Amino acid sequence: MADRPADPAGLVQALEQRAYLADRGLATAMHLAMKLGRPLLLEGDAGVGKTEAARTLAAVLDAELVRLQCHEGLDRSQALYAWDHPRQLLHLRALEASGDRPADHESDLYDERFLLERPLLRALRRGDRAVLLVDEIDRADDEFEAFLLELLSDFQITIPELGTVTAPSRPVVMLTSNRTRELSDALKRRCLYHWIDHPTVEREAAIVRARAPEVPDQVATRVAELVARLRTLGLYKPPGVAETIDWAGVLADVDELDAQGLVDTLGVVVKDHDDLEVVRAAVDELLAS
Repeated sequence: MADRPADPAGLVQALEQRAYLADRGLATAMHLAMKLGRPLLLEGDAGVGKTEAARTLAAVLDAELVRLQCHEGLDRSQALYAWDHPRQLLHLRALEASGDRPADHESDLYDERFLLERPLLRALRRGDRAVLLVDEIDRADDEFEAFLLELLSDFQITIPELGTVTAPSRPVVMLTSNRTRELSDALKRRCLYHWIDHPTVEREAAIVRARAPEVPDQVATRVAELVARLRTLGLYKPPGVAETIDWAGVLADVDELDAQGLVDTLGVVVKDHDDLEVVRAAVDELLAS
């Protein structure tokens, strides 16, 4: 692994070199999570850069990003490990074809070669050579959240057929939540916490320039201003930073942005039908300087 930045200021610089502009608050939370060996829970609206923060931190640390995308119904076998039953069955058939008795080789079926490593087990085995991203934990069920809490307490799991697997060192763990449901107090107490808000106009323009250097400065600033106004309209799905970057790339080729040009390109930045109607009704207000 690469040497970890010694302080939050060093982490800000390291992230910035990889085109992720973190403020000091976020960098401090990430630095403390690594220093204390504690998971970091990042909350905020969709599109503010929570997932990208983990991805960029993995690049800074020269570590593997191990991502677990949460969803309703997620269970241990999808997140931790499973046995490759088709390969086990083929192995049994090969034994039968060779004249061996499959019953004599039953223990062979639960060998490492038949183990399907899911994200949590992979991160556990990689230790501090991994950044474990548990993405959108709020979409998982309460039962899975309780299981994850237990895993984050001990950093070890038991595979009945193979024994106990303990992390050689603690991976960096980051959890993200869009607050579609309230997380348990127990999970929150286990983690450090940071809220990521939508960036200011100046910071968002800087992000556009960092991520899309081909976009002229004046376009980056203009688009950041427009997106900031869009977020004041009470939209169901306010645009995130990724949409701002995409919109800036599109509008960079527009000689002069008028009401029709804005309406024609709204699909890049607004992704809900009702929101589109709200924005179309407010086009003149958006374009007012």
